[in-house]
Amino acid sequence: MAYSTERVLQLELLQLQTDEGPCLDCFHTGRAVSAPDLTETADRWPQFAPRAAQEGFRAVHALPMRLRTETIGELNMFSTQPGPLPPQDLRVAQALADVATIGILHERAIRRSEILSGQLQTALNSRVLIEQAKGILAERRHISIAEAFTLMRTYARDHNRRLSQVARAIIAPRPTTSPT
Repeated sequence: MAYSTERVLQLELLQLQTDEGPCLDCFHTGRAVSAPDLTETADRWPQFAPRAAQEGFRAVHALPMRLRTETIGELNMFSTQPGPLPPQDLRVAQALADVATIGILHERAIRRSEILSGQLQTALNSRVLIEQAKGILAERRHISIAEAFTLMRTYARDHNRRLSQVARAIIAPRPTTSPT
């Protein structure tokens, strides 16, 4: 959540706490919600509307931030003056919401990609260690690679350790930490 002032933050939090308000309606429906005069919406949002008026706001317009059918948030515009936004202003605001949506989704995709890349690198590093340890263990014990792997896996399970930890211990042995 981002906000322009503390007063707006308080209203956003109020909507979340009371589960009512134009911003939540916009998020749940994926459609723009306009309340050009909050004094006329007390029946619709009995906790939000009076508090918004108390904070000096008279109108609010909530625009969905969505990609196709997925709504990821909303852009909320609070006004101290009652009245609807002109259609051209609403179009500009929706365009800004759309651009912000693209930016947020792009950042999420980059973050997911970085996480996946890190996980794959960790798995690859672990696999290299395991393969090295299997070779060392097979050579030391004069057993097959498959038998070495079975021995390592059994040791890891019996001692509640990760296979990569057992592999590290085999590669750089310490007393009583490996099955060799």
